[in-house]
Amino acid sequence: MLLIAPMGARVRSGEVSVQQSSSQQSSSQQASSQNADEHRLLLYNTHTAERIDIVYRRGDQYIPSALAKLDYFLRDHQTSDVRHFDPRLYDILSDLTVSIGHPGGEIDIVCGYRTPQTNESLRAHTTGVAKNSLHIQAEAIDLRMPGINTLKLRQAALALRRGGVGYYPHSDFIHVDTGRVRQWCFDCPASLTSGD
Repeated sequence: MLLIAPMGARVRSGEVSVQQSSSQQSSSQQASSQNADEHRLLLYNTHTAERIDIVYRRGDQYIPSALAKLDYFLRDHQTSDVRHFDPRLYDILSDLTVSIGHPGGEIDIVCGYRTPQTNESLRAHTTGVAKNSLHIQAEAIDLRMPGINTLKLRQAALALRRGGVGYYPHSDFIHVDTGRVRQWCFDCPASLTSGD
């Protein structure tokens, strides 16, 4: 059996001491506490087929190098342009996985940042794309989670009350953003469109 140790080193389980001194136990408890303060995201980009598993925040401190990696990961897949995302959006994603009972669960990214040109192109060829989309400001993400009903995901996002939530049932994704709290449902039955 292999264990993955910090810094990518591999250690055989037979080489790990099972008994710990009290100072080792204290150190272990401190590390466990640090892990509890780590905010991690596991994302899959549906357009680039890239995957990222990253700790983006420890306690109240965002990690600048991790934010830069996430910004690149969420780049406009048409142009490869990168824009700095509002890190509160990452907190929404992380909290969303917890609220549906899958903390750290993988999130499929349908859309992250869009340049104004990409946004206009989408508006010309599809419906349901806002002219002044928050995707252009790097303040919105469209997503789904494998194995999670998208309606359930929408309900969990609405319960967070942390920004806008859009629901696109025919395309099987939701939109979350850091704008004002509001909701919409694109091409939905009346029972799902009430409230704003």
